[in-house]
Amino acid sequence: MAFKDHFSGIADAYAAARPEYPDTLFDALAAEAPPESLVWEPGAGSGQATRGLAARFTHVHATDPSAAQLAQHWAHAGAADVSLAVEPAESTALGDHSVQLVAVAQALHWFDRPRFFAECERVLAPGGVLAAWGYQDFDPPAGLEAAVAGFRVRIAPHWPAERALVDARYAGFEWPFPAIDAPSLWLESRWPLPHFLRYLASLSATARCAEATGEDPVARHAPAIAAAWGDPEAVKPIRWPLFLHLRRRPA
Repeated sequence: MAFKDHFSGIADAYAAARPEYPDTLFDALAAEAPPESLVWEPGAGSGQATRGLAARFTHVHATDPSAAQLAQHWAHAGAADVSLAVEPAESTALGDHSVQLVAVAQALHWFDRPRFFAECERVLAPGGVLAAWGYQDFDPPAGLEAAVAGFRVRIAPHWPAERALVDARYAGFEWPFPAIDAPSLWLESRWPLPHFLRYLASLSATARCAEATGEDPVARHAPAIAAAWGDPEAVKPIRWPLFLHLRRRPA
């Protein structure tokens, strides 16, 4: 099945630069699903969420339609508790009612949701949980607001339409199961300037802007950002609002 592939061409940047999810997120999932769970992680990409899932559950089946993304997955080094497969979110080889947790990290907005939700109904065991989360645009470090604003204005016309679903925190989706309470969370990192610039390069709008205009927006705005940053090795805090939806299939 064709899919909207915004990340295969920047798979190495995505793997190197995306932030790590907080332990509090995975602790919230572990409170809703037993440790012996089989977890399906569709849209796993290069595995930013897989590590936290594998640390808490017996096995994670991590899938993505992009072979280039999965090629960057850390589990290729050998992880007995993780299996990888090039599969779309709308169709997995997992058996009926075989999964206790479906975990979707920053990816649900790319899926054909009616088909994906139908696949969740097929693979989730009674009492199983569907968890989907995402993070919105970052809060820049103090003193970087003006420099970052220029970059944001530059890439704004090039965001895929699905980005608005993240900005809306997945509001209005026709979820297949009843909601259960989810905590309010933040994603936080502390990076030097080179890592921050790699993160900006990993955004889908950055790649689309460069393709449309022939100019790398990170390279264009890096001097202003660097001037505001100061010592490039100085570590600065970056925060993202993190939202989580939890839905449980009736037992």
